[in-house]
Amino acid sequence: MGLSRVFILLLVVATFGPMITSAKDFIVGDQSGWTVGFDYQAWANGKEFHVGDRLVFKYPAGAHNVYKVNGTDFQNCSAPLEATPLTSGDDTIVLATSGKKWYICGVGNHCDRGQKLVITVLPQALPPSMAPAPFPWSYSKGSKRPFFNFKLP
Repeated sequence: MGLSRVFILLLVVATFGPMITSAKDFIVGDQSGWTVGFDYQAWANGKEFHVGDRLVFKYPAGAHNVYKVNGTDFQNCSAPLEATPLTSGDDTIVLATSGKKWYICGVGNHCDRGQKLVITVLPQALPPSMAPAPFPWSYSKGSKRPFFNFKLP
């Protein structure tokens, strides 16, 4: 009974542990942060964003904000009236679903001046170590119970 609980725990940790630790933080704009006059599309070019990754928007509080918008609002640089912007100056957004994501600054004409970001979020990436491994048991001919192929200390 105790061995099966340990085995199940090890299986869960081996399966889900790497998924939890594989998320990346992306500081939007790197050292420039979230500001006017920066090319965010060039910054995003070549980066892979996956479900579970985090976007971190850094800026002086009160100088900017962050709205998550749809494609139309992104094109028109319009912040939705019903939405509440992020305003802390150190805002983190967890990328929870795959697909296109759009972000703008709603202060003055900042969006019109380039303070906007569109990215494509890919499904969660599995690290190479997550390749399927053979199960440590097999069935011997004539037996209805699994036979474990590993030795205990």
